Amino acid sequence: MKIFFSKSLVFSFLTALIGFTANSQTKQSADSIDVFLKDKMEKLQIPGLQLTVVQHGKIVKSNSYGLANIENSVSVTNKSMFNINSCTKAFVGVAVMQLQEEGKLNINDPISKYLEDLPVAWQSLTIQQLFSNISGLPNIIDGKENLLADTENGSWEKVKTLPMEFNTGDKFRYNQTGYVIIGKIINKISGVHFTKFIEERQFKAAGMKQTRFGDSNDIIPNSAGAYTTQDIVNDRWVTTTEVRNSYAKFPEYFRTCTGIISTSDEIAKWIIALQNGTLLKEKSSLDLLWNPAILNNGRIRGFNKLVNGYAIGWPTVIREEHPAIGPVGGMRSAFFVYPKDDISIVVLTNLQGANPEFFIDEIGGYYIPEMHEANGFGLSASVKKLRRELIKQKYNNAFEVAENLKKKDTAFNLDENEVNDFGYRLLGEGKQTEALKIFKLNVDLYPQSGNTYDSYAETLASLGNKKEAIKNYKKAFQLNPKNVNAQEQAKKLAGL
Repeated sequence: MKIFFSKSLVFSFLTALIGFTANSQTKQSADSIDVFLKDKMEKLQIPGLQLTVVQHGKIVKSNSYGLANIENSVSVTNKSMFNINSCTKAFVGVAVMQLQEEGKLNINDPISKYLEDLPVAWQSLTIQQLFSNISGLPNIIDGKENLLADTENGSWEKVKTLPMEFNTGDKFRYNQTGYVIIGKIINKISGVHFTKFIEERQFKAAGMKQTRFGDSNDIIPNSAGAYTTQDIVNDRWVTTTEVRNSYAKFPEYFRTCTGIISTSDEIAKWIIALQNGTLLKEKSSLDLLWNPAILNNGRIRGFNKLVNGYAIGWPTVIREEHPAIGPVGGMRSAFFVYPKDDISIVVLTNLQGANPEFFIDEIGGYYIPEMHEANGFGLSASVKKLRRELIKQKYNNAFEVAENLKKKDTAFNLDENEVNDFGYRLLGEGKQTEALKIFKLNVDLYPQSGNTYDSYAETLASLGNKKEAIKNYKKAFQLNPKNVNAQEQAKKLAGL
């Protein structure tokens, strides 16, 4: 049975426990990051969170916020233990690179070199292809993320009967089967179970005294608990409005996919050990670990626009400015390593649905100001140019400004989605008037797109301009009859 908590109940606890009694290992006073995280936790309904920042090989900030246990009003401390879910895969990547440094395997080897009784279609797949989710293997979990059978052997035998999902290297598709196979390979090559190998070679080597493997069946001292705002509907994740308890079971053979429980401080120690040569001796190993796979068409792909590539167990954030390697897990935990900036940020939460990867960059902005969204970080080069000029013009005459920029620079190009995202970013900053002008610009640039009218209408409605909002919602529906919401919003505003 799932236990539900109302939003008001959650935040009565959060107000008491976050409002600036942030538990800190360093006993530091509340700073701008604490203020930012307090606001983010309230907006996203995050009960508890840990943050650790590493800069130049040292921990420079470590704070804990909110509740480890809502039911009993237990505060998060620096000892609270959080499940890092699929971030576990990054540890598996390090384990395999350790074996490669010892000459015991090579990630470019076919998996049939190490395992027998594989389907013919699997035999030529390489370890690297499994790691980067481009193998095309069928998944050992179903659409509701349940294993295919109740036993290890049952799931393994079932998945082997399923067809390949696509030609290897044609696309990126997140897949757990590959990591189960990698676990089998580590077991065979190392002579011990992969959990023991990782415990000895990484947890102990990095001084991670609390970190362990586990799931909801285990008694975890200092557990931060597990809550969720997510449901699976028609094999897709959807966000609900209530926070409720979450239960997860990770069989031992599945723990290359997920299963490590840790603290943000201990993850930070592990990152330091990884970068200072304690865990991997050769810099080339680290480079390879973080090098994203390239598809057959020459592109890289990942989870989304931000986390846009995948390497050896490590998702990657490939971009010109401040690139990062960013393991993400369970929609609740993430840590970004910024190699060019010599900074790493670890955020662990106990809410599935927190998705901290989408606000870690903003935390980085408190150390590297140009990374703040308000300073234009994350925008395309063309949108950045537009933004600079519009600030000078107080966002007036946006279309003319865009046209002039295009005349001066043939490479200047405003993508519809990028302009739309810029508008919503301005809304997030509380700049509704400026956002309205950006959405109007997008309508002028893309007059045949229903989506541009929809965003423009939404902002008009929020500013109280019902007449124009109705007009633009109707236009959005006319251009895209599948946008039933636009039609409904128009009727609602008209009082129908």
